[in-house]
This record gives sequence, C-alpha cells and structure tokens, in this order.
Amino acid sequence: MDRKTFLKRGITGAGVLAATGIAANVIQHNNDELEPIPAQKQVGFNHLPNTKDNVNTNMVLHRADTRGQADHGWLKAKHTFSFANYYNPERMHFGVLRVLNDDCIAGGMGFGTHPHDNMEIITIPLEGTVAHRDSMGNAGTIKRGEVQVMSAGTGIQHSEFNGEKERDLKLLQIWLFPNKQSVTPRYDQLVLPERKPNAFQQILSPNTDDAGVWIHQDAWFNMIDLQTDKQVVYTLNKPETNGLYAFVISGEVTIAGQVLKSRDGLGLWDVDTIELAASANAEILLMEVPMKLG
Repeated sequence: MDRKTFLKRGITGAGVLAATGIAANVIQHNNDELEPIPAQKQVGFNHLPNTKDNVNTNMVLHRADTRGQADHGWLKAKHTFSFANYYNPERMHFGVLRVLNDDCIAGGMGFGTHPHDNMEIITIPLEGTVAHRDSMGNAGTIKRGEVQVMSAGTGIQHSEFNGEKERDLKLLQIWLFPNKQSVTPRYDQLVLPERKPNAFQQILSPNTDDAGVWIHQDAWFNMIDLQTDKQVVYTLNKPETNGLYAFVISGEVTIAGQVLKSRDGLGLWDVDTIELAASANAEILLMEVPMKLG
C-alpha cells in the first residue's frame, strides 16, 4: 500500500476529541486520529529511514528506537507498524497483527468518541487507569493486571481517557484483522490471575471457554515474567499457519539468537517452538497470529 492510499483509508476516521474532564478540543483531520504533523517532521515521510528489519528468511527484528513516534504533548506514542502520520511500507503488519502502539497519555487526557469497524482491538494497561465508554453501553476502568478486548465488527464508537489526573497512563493497544467480517460488536474485560514467575499466562485466544479473553481470530497471546538466567520454551498452537511476535515490555531476553531489550520486537514464522532465555528480569508479551490475511 502506498502512502497516498494509506492516508486516504485512514486509521480511525475523522474528528477525535482530545479532552480533559473540564473542557474538550475537537481535532479535525480527515485521515488521521490526531492533528497532522508537518511533513519534514514525519518519520518515514519519504519512505525513510527504513531499517534492515529482515534478519533471515523467517525472522524480522524491530529495535525499539526504530519505531515510528509522535509527540502531541498530552500523548507520546511509539508505533511498531505504520499508523497515523508514521508510514513505512516495510512495516505495515506482521500477519494479521496490524497495530502495536505503545502509548503514554497525560493525566486527565485521552481520545474522545471515535469509530472503529472490522477490527479486533486489545488494550493492555501497563501503568495507571484507562477510563472507557462505548456505544454498546459499557463504561468503566481498566488497570494493570487486566485486559480489554473489543470486536468492532459492524461498527462501534468509544472513548478512552487517562482516568487519573496526577499521573501518566501507559498502555499497549493492539489491533488484529479479524477472521470474520461484520460480526456483532462485542466488549469484554478481564481481571487476570496473579502471574507466576517463569510461566506463560494466556490472556487471549480464539476460544470462548479458554483462559483469557477471546477474539474472532486464530490468535493466542501470552505474557511472562522471566527471571534472570531462566529459560522457557513456547510451543505454537498452530505452527502450520501462525507466526509469533515477541514484544519485550522490560528487561533483557534472548530469542532465536537475538538479544532483545526493553520495547524491542521480534517476529518469527515457520517454527514449531521458540526458546526464551532471560539475561535480566524480563516482562514479555508473546502474540501468536496467522501469517496470512483473510
């Protein structure tokens, strides 16, 4: 997809609110969810800088400092894949994994009501409190140790704010292409059990009766707190169709011979198992996803 088409299709639709609890300012832009950044300041505006992501034929490496970034004052965001004003044709998606945003939102600020459709949207708070409200009648908060999912389906509208005035909200927002179009929109959030060290904790799957939340896609998400010098092996649920994208939230871990540090990402495919070895205490998100769209 070229840049013109990317911007024409947009991400979340036009007109999003950036607001405090007292006053709201409408930010209008037909292509992006935030006010446009001048061309000369856009990362990847001229398809540069493109890094050497492909380590070999079944691996892609995304270092933390090569991600797209945006600083809107109240929002500081890092984008692993092309999003809003960050466009890199070599970083459009990893299989059905379309968006991996690492956001820091100032106290009391956030995204006003905006639309989504035909996307599976997962939010994982890392610090602070998300205040959520949507067109299905859901309203509440999500904190660290919880996971939220929305199947946008035929269309939803929602808002999300930092629910605290005095400290930043840090979260991961992840979008997956669904395996079914125009489903009935749905919402779920779950308080996760206390995580045990050095053990995978499944937080998402395609199965309604499985651990974690479920989505319309053959994807499995796991989180792990891996202690220094500990090793574990992840076995893919569907190695014939799926790949694995590992995102290091904190710490240092070696996967497939690559030393990964905080906010580095590594994608692998055509593998059955993957070993993780921590050289420092690490928190890691593993996203097993189909590698083919549709």
